[in-house]
Amino acid sequence: MSRPLSPTPPMGWNSWNTFSWNVNEELILSTAEYMVSEGLLDAGYEYVVIDDCWSEKQRENGRLVPDRKKFPNGIRPIADRLHSLGLKLGIYSCAGTHTCGGFPGSFEHEFTDADTFAEWGVDYLKYDYCYKPDSADGENLYRRMGMALRCCGRDIVLSACCWGKDEVHKWIRHTGAQLFRSTGDIRDNWDSIKTIALSQLDKTYFSAPYCHNDLDMLVVGMHGKSDNSWIADVVGGCSDTEYKTHFALWALMSSPLMVGCDIRNMKPSTKNILLNKDIISIDQDIECRGPYVIRQWNNPQKVFALVKPLYDGSYAIGMFNFGDRTNEMSLQLYDMGLPVSSGRGLSLYDCYSHKDTGVFSERIVQNIPSRDCMVFKARAVRL
Repeated sequence: MSRPLSPTPPMGWNSWNTFSWNVNEELILSTAEYMVSEGLLDAGYEYVVIDDCWSEKQRENGRLVPDRKKFPNGIRPIADRLHSLGLKLGIYSCAGTHTCGGFPGSFEHEFTDADTFAEWGVDYLKYDYCYKPDSADGENLYRRMGMALRCCGRDIVLSACCWGKDEVHKWIRHTGAQLFRSTGDIRDNWDSIKTIALSQLDKTYFSAPYCHNDLDMLVVGMHGKSDNSWIADVVGGCSDTEYKTHFALWALMSSPLMVGCDIRNMKPSTKNILLNKDIISIDQDIECRGPYVIRQWNNPQKVFALVKPLYDGSYAIGMFNFGDRTNEMSLQLYDMGLPVSSGRGLSLYDCYSHKDTGVFSERIVQNIPSRDCMVFKARAVRL
């Protein structure tokens, strides 16, 4: 490698959540244009990832071949166009014999495929876990692709998409991967978002610079629109409030931010969520520290705060209400390590109003609407 890859969580767009198997050249190129024109690139979203179903059903001369109808000009011209726009290209393969969609996987072809991706100008590989032979060791398969990418002559990020299987969080870092999926696939509904977030509250400390805990792609702004009925199983998808909370959770938990909606048809509310520079800056904090959890004393299963130390000495504080009615969150500053005897309080900046909201001592009390959140940047000050 010529440089360290992904010191902070990768940001970009992935084709799967909205388009599934219906991926093609026109979709990728038009999406890339919108990434630039709608301000996503300027906000940090730099990867455009072609997910599953992009190749022919069979290898030719031992190599993967792009589907000639979907990608008549091949992959290299797409990479060249993205690079000219300032974007980077991602592609998909699988550690098994076949991809989840039934296309050729990279099992026993790791070095050939890594060389192929390098020749095409690929910058990012999402590496899935379907159809892995039962007797094959998954940890070693990710080591093999990690080794192959490091030998291919090009800097390519390795996204290990193994769904939290085989206690991946305990060994993935030494495979060379830059991010790892720790959960099952997300769906465009509140229960899916909530279940994924809760499953990771005790694993946030496994994420660190250069190897990030991936809570799966964002469903922000999908509103039930997907070619895949399993992903969009609820008419209308989530509310904007639920999407707002989803995005804040992913940012506080230092997850990669991979947009999954059709950005060519984003609503203003979707742009407001995805382009919130204050929330993005929390996700992209250079120290990549996982947050700790402080639960509401009388409603601990539904109301909690995530507190994340930031590199500049401040803290990100997210208050979340997973309940179905408005609930109180009372954050005791003592639980953050700031007793009243210190003579200090917290000065708060609201990451949604983008304004200072005052100085608080001993505790911060907020009423949080159902499925909503509040996010602050806080700094200790003398009272």
